[in-house]
Amino acid sequence: MSKKKMIKEVRFSGSGGQGLILAGIILARAAVEDGLNVTQTQSYGPESRGGYSRADVVISNEDINYPEATNLDILLSLTQEACDKYIFDLKRDGVLICDTSHVKNISIINDNTYEVPFTEIAQKELGSEIPTNILSLAFVVKVTNIVNEKSLETAIRASVRPAFIDLNIKAMKLGFKLAKEYQL
Repeated sequence: MSKKKMIKEVRFSGSGGQGLILAGIILARAAVEDGLNVTQTQSYGPESRGGYSRADVVISNEDINYPEATNLDILLSLTQEACDKYIFDLKRDGVLICDTSHVKNISIINDNTYEVPFTEIAQKELGSEIPTNILSLAFVVKVTNIVNEKSLETAIRASVRPAFIDLNIKAMKLGFKLAKEYQL
């Protein structure tokens, strides 16, 4: 019996300093942990802080023929500029997740659009904006089931400095909780 081909293209977008490259690396690690094939690419502007930043992850249960995401199944945008720039790369039935702390206008809204103030929630619940990347990554994982939750936790533990593991696991759990609330 042959399994159905699965290929998912994911883009995390925002500005430099938001940890989106790390989020892409963590998602890629989690996919490998799940036994899937994966590519991860990244792009960022000349400024390391404040310029544009994006991380693309392509996940498949078969060989991946092209390593870059071009027809997105999932788009996470943490800034208005990133949302404006990449929204038209999203498939018609793709999942759009925006941080309404910074994204105020969305030009396309469908049944798969989630508007969540991730940065504000991270500041309020975790005491810092820094784990917004992990909070929103966990939300993506819970909403889309793109990787196993346990694999995500394993990837986070392997990817962040030991001093920040507890904060990032707390952010992950909060992201899962938020996803449950927004899916009702």
